[in-house]
Amino acid sequence: MYSGYSSISEIYDKINAEVDYGAWADYFEACFQKYLPKKPELLLDLACGTGSMTFELASRGYDMIGIDGSDAMLTRALDNAYDREISGVLFLNQDMREFELYGTVGAISCCLDSINYLTEREDVKKCFSLAHNYLDPDGLFLFDMNTPYKFENIYADNSYIHEIYDEQYSVNYYCGWQNEYNPETRLCNFYLSVFTEDENGKFNREDEVQTEKCYELSEIKDLLEETGFEILGVFGDTKFSPVDEKTERWHFVARAKKNKNNKFEDK
Repeated sequence: MYSGYSSISEIYDKINAEVDYGAWADYFEACFQKYLPKKPELLLDLACGTGSMTFELASRGYDMIGIDGSDAMLTRALDNAYDREISGVLFLNQDMREFELYGTVGAISCCLDSINYLTEREDVKKCFSLAHNYLDPDGLFLFDMNTPYKFENIYADNSYIHEIYDEQYSVNYYCGWQNEYNPETRLCNFYLSVFTEDENGKFNREDEVQTEKCYELSEIKDLLEETGFEILGVFGDTKFSPVDEKTERWHFVARAKKNKNNKFEDK
């Protein structure tokens, strides 16, 4: 299982407080309406993290499965489910490259550049192959990725400081975030230090390193086609805007093409 996010699982939702999951879910539903003959019933939220998108879709009437490789993030997801009084979501602690389901789903979502965390081309291919396997015929795979522009200009070698106050538990957090992007390997390391205030006003420190890979658009398109997907669109945002050289996040819509020789296999 993935050991990353153990240090920031408690503050992940606050760090990403600006993410509009409602608007993102609106985009998913627009894709369902545009590309599917009928609304899907069962969805998989791959790399679901603390469950924010999972719960948003569940609140709209979908049966949800959430998969994540980090047990710390899933623990937070379960806490969030309890706090929101949400039940019926199945959470699974599984690797994106090796996940298993009992059957197929109508669509798979994968948000917030989770695919970029697969730093080997073969790992991306494994993930895409499994997504294809566990989708209904013509089911949709909806995911996003950080672009070369974002790695080179936004991440680069920049650093950030997040100051967070948790009103529920009256706890202060500080998160230091240092980026290191290597244009030759196309790997970006994120060095994170999280300081958490204890009951005596002292701060405890935890450190972790996360790594993302910068891929070219053509690489991802090739991998989708190799694993049996038809690419329906690549957009610059959740409003279906076209991509350009300054797009920071690609939004992919891919359809799982299947025939009698290419159907669900019980792994």
